[in-house]
Amino acid sequence: MFQTKRKNTDILGRVIRQAFLFLLVLAVCTALWPGEAFAAQSPPSVSAKAAALIRADTGELLYGKQENERLAMASTTKIMTALLALEQAAQSNPEITITQEMVAVEGSSMGLRAGYRLTLRDLAAGMLSVSGNDAANAAAIAMAGSKEAFAGRMNAKAAELGMENTHFVTPSGLDDEAHYSTAKDMAVLGAAAIRNPDFLAICSQKQVKVTYLEPEQTVMLGNHNRLLSMYEGCIGVKTGFTKKAGRCLVSAAERDGVQLVAVTLNAPDDWNDHKALLDYGFSLLHEYPVEQTRSEFSVPVVGAQQDTVWVKAKESGRVVLKEGEDSRLQREVELPRFLYGPLTQGQQVGLVRYTLEGETVWETPLLVQEDIAAIPAKKSWLSRLWDTVCRWFGG
Repeated sequence: MFQTKRKNTDILGRVIRQAFLFLLVLAVCTALWPGEAFAAQSPPSVSAKAAALIRADTGELLYGKQENERLAMASTTKIMTALLALEQAAQSNPEITITQEMVAVEGSSMGLRAGYRLTLRDLAAGMLSVSGNDAANAAAIAMAGSKEAFAGRMNAKAAELGMENTHFVTPSGLDDEAHYSTAKDMAVLGAAAIRNPDFLAICSQKQVKVTYLEPEQTVMLGNHNRLLSMYEGCIGVKTGFTKKAGRCLVSAAERDGVQLVAVTLNAPDDWNDHKALLDYGFSLLHEYPVEQTRSEFSVPVVGAQQDTVWVKAKESGRVVLKEGEDSRLQREVELPRFLYGPLTQGQQVGLVRYTLEGETVWETPLLVQEDIAAIPAKKSWLSRLWDTVCRWFGG
């Protein structure tokens, strides 16, 4: 009887140990399993009256809440003003002398006074950091002659970007009944703005340097966008607030090759709204490698001193996809059945393309890997005679 009890106890112990080991292995696998790590979150609940989240590269809407409702957007307006200023500054960065008309504006300021002199790019820096209404007015008047004329440029640019429910009146974003946009339109604007390298260089910095030509001085301006410190990967973009508009925010963030733009209009808890929106977007999208082996093909050559040539994909790359879309990714190779000599190393002769549901998501050229000389043309009897004479005298 004692042996039976001992045997049962041993069996029970083994079962308990095996069960514990199984649970331990299950826990480790669950923690490490990629599918769990990439599981998409549920759409967030945000405090904003209107919100939008898009992919910066394609403009695809990932989240929307009354995203097409026309609302005031406060100083996020300055994204457009600064973008236009920086586009012009890239061609010619004029020195601007500040006038009393330029600084006669209420609200946030970078401290400009009549008689100060600085460049157009530094005015943009003042808009994107401390949200200077004086900087926005100064740039508008300097570029177009008046705020009204500059608003025409803003609306033309909005139409060019496909901002269908937007109308600008002021360069600074001060309230006006005819001055409005939508969360989706502002996301489109934010994505266009960060594609401009000068804009991104300013809006992604916690502090920016502004150089005054008159009076001669350099100052550091702190960025009002707290997400630059609060959220990993944040690269911009712009804050805004008026009593009518409430708290407005356009943000952008980048992680592992995925770039997102989020917008909230009239959001009491905008910082947390944006963290939730960006977290949600990053849970949806991931990078997938393509052409990692950099495909090589041997192609027949006609009219050359060798019969074949190696052709190779120029580079490997990565595409951003939603979970599961990699199984629907299609690879296409465009390459002639044969090539004509001569050929030059690095010459493009084809293309590798990846598509998703008919849309191209990535492509790379196919390049010749070596020089291939053509077959010399047959010489005339006169050329052959001349060669013979030259060899005879030369010998």
